[in-house]
Amino acid sequence: MNTMIRWNPFGEMARMRSEIDRLFEDAFNAPVSKWDRNSVWGFPLDVTEADEHFVVKAAVPGMNPDDLDITISDNVLTIKGETQDEEVQENEKVHLRERRFGSFMRSISLPTPVESDNVTATVEKGILTLQIPKAEAVKPKRIAVRSGNGKTVVEG
Repeated sequence: MNTMIRWNPFGEMARMRSEIDRLFEDAFNAPVSKWDRNSVWGFPLDVTEADEHFVVKAAVPGMNPDDLDITISDNVLTIKGETQDEEVQENEKVHLRERRFGSFMRSISLPTPVESDNVTATVEKGILTLQIPKAEAVKPKRIAVRSGNGKTVVEG
């Protein structure tokens, strides 16, 4: 006996979308080939926020701190750099090459105004750490609440 299955065009479109999503994920997560070593690539960042400042941590293994270019303009933090390709000697045969070489850049928008003149930057064990103070206008202020007799009741 034959079984009849009703055709669902929306199911077909959902499967096609899933395949296209997978195609794009594979394309952007593929290892860098020798043909695109000079392209600009990003790097992982962590951004945390406290009352007084933001802390940005970026993985920059093997980078000389002098080769990093860090700017803040209109609350956009940009970290740039470049790593040089190592030449392979004539008597060497490369079996695997996964490290990236070339220019890298990452820009993020900070959610509140910051004091770009007071940023501190350190590099330790391949981690760039930026401490970016918030502008005075956006820092939380303590407001004392007084009773009718002038005594401080609550500090908020």
